[in-house]
Amino acid sequence: MRTIIIANGTPPTAADLDRWLKPGDRLICADGGGRAALAAGLKPDLVIGDFDSLSEVELAALTASGAALERHPRQKDATDLELALRRALVDGATDIVVLGGLGGRLDHTLANAMLLALPGLSGGRARMAGGAETLFVIRSGETLALNGQTGDTVSLLPLGEAAGIVTSGLAYPLRNEALRVGPARGVSNEMYSTRATIRLGTGFLLCIHIRREAGQDSPPISSK
Repeated sequence: MRTIIIANGTPPTAADLDRWLKPGDRLICADGGGRAALAAGLKPDLVIGDFDSLSEVELAALTASGAALERHPRQKDATDLELALRRALVDGATDIVVLGGLGGRLDHTLANAMLLALPGLSGGRARMAGGAETLFVIRSGETLALNGQTGDTVSLLPLGEAAGIVTSGLAYPLRNEALRVGPARGVSNEMYSTRATIRLGTGFLLCIHIRREAGQDSPPISSK
């Protein structure tokens, strides 16, 4: 099952929604993401969070649209987006796209990106998108195939130490090499064809694909 999650960062644009939200997708809003859904005329299946970003009027409007509400206490150890991701997994999601997870507070943006490394999201089951950017997390033993255009930017940021990295289709290749926290070696690589691959031996890599123009979506990450 494919699930779209709208978070409470910079709201997705009409172009984002048109690109990613398709008929039959399950739509979950993480707290204030419900406001973006209302503004776009969408009818979420579920709104989850502590609801500190939504007014009672907005909650009533979401309920009237048919959304189920799952309220959590404000004193909690997980962000609203983490709750949404975990709920999507429990409900059987096999492909998750997070919109509205970028922008706004820097701490939230960084934490949102790192949520892609949650247990259960391996195999490319989740990505975060906004405008020209799509974010993935690659784990030990996985290979990510990127479809794009010549000149697309691809940045690889290690979450801890990432070793045994082998790339193809990128202007500056890595040949069984490591990236470590601190040096910015993995930033601003470029695709020199319409397809690139990144294979990771051990660790975690945050991959940020920035498109020059709209194109084919990348397939899921494969494990080898």
